[in-house]
Amino acid sequence: MTPEQFIDAALWFPEAGESEPFGPGALVYKVAGRKMFALLTGGGGGAPATVNLKCDPELALGLRQRFPAVTPGWHMDKRHWNSVLLDGTVPDDELVEMLTHSYTRVAEGLRRADRDRVLAVLGDDAPPLPGTDGS
Repeated sequence: MTPEQFIDAALWFPEAGESEPFGPGALVYKVAGRKMFALLTGGGGGAPATVNLKCDPELALGLRQRFPAVTPGWHMDKRHWNSVLLDGTVPDDELVEMLTHSYTRVAEGLRRADRDRVLAVLGDDAPPLPGTDGS
């Protein structure tokens, strides 16, 4: 998955927004303008980009064992966040699943009114895989 495809997938979620609170080159994705569910960095000079995603601690360990491109979250709580190198070694469907999991975990931590609203709109949907919607 390319950084551009990741951006499209992250912005697909209900009330997802993009900002650069840490300065240029670090794109933060928040749900309902409140809590971060993804952080996209790098990708310049031919190096692959990296995305940080929130994750259940046990699932995080399993993903790190399964994919060499998944490591403890860089500059994050390493128990609850993974960093994923967008080098093409993690299949797109797995990456979309990780992104959906991150969004859902973060949305579940919102105040009740926000949580109920965004999760009701989300339902069981997930962003389309790259290439399946004409991109």
